[in-house]
Amino acid sequence: VGPSGGGKSTCASLIPRFWDASSGSVLVGGVDVRDIDPHELMDHVAFVFQTNKLFHQTLADNVRAARPDATDEEVREALAAAQCDDIVAKLPRGIDTMLGTGGAYLSGGEVQRVALARAILKDAPIVVLDEATAFADPENEALIQRAFAHLACGRTVIMIAHRLSTVVGADKIVVLDQGRVQETGTHAELLSRDGLYAKMWAEYERAASWKIAAAAEEVVAAKGGEA
Repeated sequence: VGPSGGGKSTCASLIPRFWDASSGSVLVGGVDVRDIDPHELMDHVAFVFQTNKLFHQTLADNVRAARPDATDEEVREALAAAQCDDIVAKLPRGIDTMLGTGGAYLSGGEVQRVALARAILKDAPIVVLDEATAFADPENEALIQRAFAHLACGRTVIMIAHRLSTVVGADKIVVLDQGRVQETGTHAELLSRDGLYAKMWAEYERAASWKIAAAAEEVVAAKGGEA
């Protein structure tokens, strides 16, 4: 977590070698990622971005892109773990429905859940989530959060988030600002230090309270000022 432009996505992108560190090193299993065969590294890392694109293929093939030899049953299990049962149920041909032009279209939050199903099917030991809930509506965000529980089981998950509520339960929170680590610790530990994270959390809570208050005022106004 950290302010916009603090280096969160850049830092996470060093793991799958979207680019390399100019100094220092990134180790996976004690080995510098630059010394790992790129194909082997990709087998060990799955990533979900804030904006994901689906292919003009069936839903099953979109999920199966992570593991082409997966069976239909394995695809269905990954979709269920990613909270996509409602998506499958509404499509005319289920997982065999074509997506895109001439087929079915999914909302941004639904696309995110399909992308999570793809990551779950890949079964990689390291998962990078870059703002995976950024453009999801509240209903889809709740489902995505449930999918995270399946995705995180037995894996190392690197999650980049603006919504601090999504990282409260993390084993370790790293606060980045201007490309440098400012603080690390659990949610409780960081709050007790009254540093950058504590300030960000206070701002997050104020923003949440403001939205609730604004909604309440609209309700009162709609009722002609009655409490």
